[in-house]
Amino acid sequence: MFYGPTTLNSYPPPLSFSFADITLTWSLTLTREIMAPPQNLFLVAIAFAVIFTASIVHGRHNGAEDIVHSSCEHASYPSLCVRTLSSYSGPTITNRRDLAQAAIKISLSHAQSAAKKLAVVRDSVGKKKQEKAALVDCVEMIGDSVDELSRTLGVLKHLRVSGGSAKEFRWQMSNAQTWASAALTDDDTCLDGFQGMDDGEIKTEVKQWMTKVARVTSNALYMINQLDETRGKPHDVHL
Repeated sequence: MFYGPTTLNSYPPPLSFSFADITLTWSLTLTREIMAPPQNLFLVAIAFAVIFTASIVHGRHNGAEDIVHSSCEHASYPSLCVRTLSSYSGPTITNRRDLAQAAIKISLSHAQSAAKKLAVVRDSVGKKKQEKAALVDCVEMIGDSVDELSRTLGVLKHLRVSGGSAKEFRWQMSNAQTWASAALTDDDTCLDGFQGMDDGEIKTEVKQWMTKVARVTSNALYMINQLDETRGKPHDVHL
């Protein structure tokens, strides 16, 4: 008996909207393909590999979304927390330690960006003494904040959530909380320097930059405090 040429395109999947529907559709298609001549088995193997890989990625994505949303629910700025962590492009978030590190990295990135902008404004501002002095102080404060957030990240990267003593963990967490709190204080101090000044373009811009930095840092500190309460073990995502 002669079998006509058979390809995966012979059975186009119907339109579907969920990952589960797509997987089911292609599974049915592949079942038919297995009955085809041997020359198509290579295509079947490739398709199975694609579906398997996609299912793993899909599971990790859902797991990261779940922990982000549940952890951000009671953060200082929940909407900002979800938005920044959901768009985080670093390593996959699978537990609270990953989440705390991601939050600090986001805060550090915003602080570094603000530091560059503030330095440019400081060097180009006119001779208004109060405004100039506030910018000089602010540049110093944001510089300290960048250093403190970097120290916080260093602690979290070497945090021993298991296998170490409770005393060691408490010492590490105390350091992380201290550095993150200091960074947040520096952010607020920068803003305080512009109190009492007339509203203007520079004040408005600085306020926008530093408010964003302070808010993501506040959220990051919350994530660290949550990690301290759970010692990083609960809410792991098992894939």
